[in-house]
Amino acid sequence: MLDHLIRGATLVDGTGAPARSADVGVKDGRIAVLAAAGACREPAVTTEDATGLMLTPGFVDPHTHYDAQLFWDPFATPSLGHGVTTVAGGNCGFTLAPLNPDRPDDADYTRRMMARVEGMSLAALEGGVPWGWSGFGEYLAALEGRIAVNAGFMVGHCALRRHVMGPDAIGGQPTPEQLAQMVALLEQAMADGAWGLSTTQSGTHSDGDGQPVASRHAGREELLALCRAVGEAPGTQIEAIVAGCLDTFADEEIDLLVQMSAVAGRPLNWNVLTIDAAVPDRVPRQLLASRRAREAGGRIVALTMPILTPMNMSLGTFCALNLIPGWGPVLGLPVPERIAQLRRPEVREEMLRRADSPEAGVFRRLADFARYVIGDTYSAANEGLSGRVVRDIAAERGQDPFTTLVEVCVNDELRTVLWPMPTDNDPASWELRRDTWQHEDVMLGGSDAGAHLDRMCGAPYTTRFLADCLRRRRLVPVEQAVRMLTADPAELFGLRGRGTVAVGNHADLVLFDPETIDAGPATLVHDLPGESPRLDSRPEGVVAVRVNGVETVREGKLTGAIPGTLLRSGRDTRTVATR
Repeated sequence: MLDHLIRGATLVDGTGAPARSADVGVKDGRIAVLAAAGACREPAVTTEDATGLMLTPGFVDPHTHYDAQLFWDPFATPSLGHGVTTVAGGNCGFTLAPLNPDRPDDADYTRRMMARVEGMSLAALEGGVPWGWSGFGEYLAALEGRIAVNAGFMVGHCALRRHVMGPDAIGGQPTPEQLAQMVALLEQAMADGAWGLSTTQSGTHSDGDGQPVASRHAGREELLALCRAVGEAPGTQIEAIVAGCLDTFADEEIDLLVQMSAVAGRPLNWNVLTIDAAVPDRVPRQLLASRRAREAGGRIVALTMPILTPMNMSLGTFCALNLIPGWGPVLGLPVPERIAQLRRPEVREEMLRRADSPEAGVFRRLADFARYVIGDTYSAANEGLSGRVVRDIAAERGQDPFTTLVEVCVNDELRTVLWPMPTDNDPASWELRRDTWQHEDVMLGGSDAGAHLDRMCGAPYTTRFLADCLRRRRLVPVEQAVRMLTADPAELFGLRGRGTVAVGNHADLVLFDPETIDAGPATLVHDLPGESPRLDSRPEGVVAVRVNGVETVREGKLTGAIPGTLLRSGRDTRTVATR
């Protein structure tokens, strides 16, 4: 007898094959029956009529930071509600393990680093995570059996460096003995189930003390030694971030990424390829790394988001504005002193000059303050401004836009939420996206779910993309869209039995209404440990989500079941060839 039977669904199976009407039976957590609609005669404990609904494999999010959140939120919200049944964590070189048991302060250092670099709530990290582990295997064991999604984790280079080198990880170089210890630590982590290595050399990544994070101090020899170790473990990957990921790779960055993938013989993915028709040379330059990797026997995969996911800004808390050259000293002052400085015309003039200078690089895009939208406000003086564009307010007041923006923020004691309007929402950019998605080394993803919690909400990219494909721009057919959200990332990670609806595969399934599937607007909620805020988005049109055959979502609401699997390399992933 089947555990559950879904009758008459429009099945989009993840392979890219045409949609078809089908009966799908589930037993013992796997797909047991796949038949034409009405053809399944096997009895089932429960049955549902899915006529008019669409059934797909569970979605796979290849770039998340749920490493901490899963301890207080085993449902990985909001991702699970939007059909994500498998998440990849431990990205960007940042993980909560390993921790050196001889240095108790390392846990505090890690918490402060994650709060700064990934925008996680420090109160939630302190109160919502047990922090009782040393090795990476102990961290995985702490999650085993208590999660609602399937989850796999890379091991972060920063944690490896800190474990071996201590405070010298910032600014220092390892001795041969220390490098050997790092390699051994990585090998043990992968033997315990880590998916591979993640690392960063991005200039935007600083620790809780404002110093470049540990992996940014690593030389090529160190990186390649670690990558060779990855190549010795089955079912593993590399994830890497370099400065050029934000804009355009330098020649030496392309060479480094190519070598890392080639010496490991493993795919390397990076986050995130931004697509803007106003910068036509960016995509070809970024994808040059993929071509050169294939020539060298490696593979480099660019993640890119299929929707626009704006990140809000604030003059009151640390955000991307702090990274504009010359802005950090002003925005790092205590709030009263910061307000006093921002009120000075000569200070604002110098800040604008620095923001529009070549040294600002990719952050110049943040300096078009006329295009900012006012979000949440907190004073009577700003009543009625939420949702308005700074350009219009400035014109009414006869001011330049930056002066108006500062004036609004000062009225709220710098608590005002600011939303930059995207510059890449034009038809040409969307056409460029459609073309770029066809590239063999481009994959959808980059949500950063679990990070930057009060700044952005990328988790709902799955449902929003499907709404776009079914009812709006329709840049790709739904069969291709589903494949891009399921089989493609499952194949990259070598996930065993996931990513498609086939007999014998794990029953990770999403059932939804194609007429209403979508994501609601991002709203601020205070549900983290310590009542810290985060942005949330409710799913629309999601009827049910099953993880390993167990219903975890019904009519957009969590059931409370926690059937997720802690996915371990080798056991749950196979080695993926680079050719």
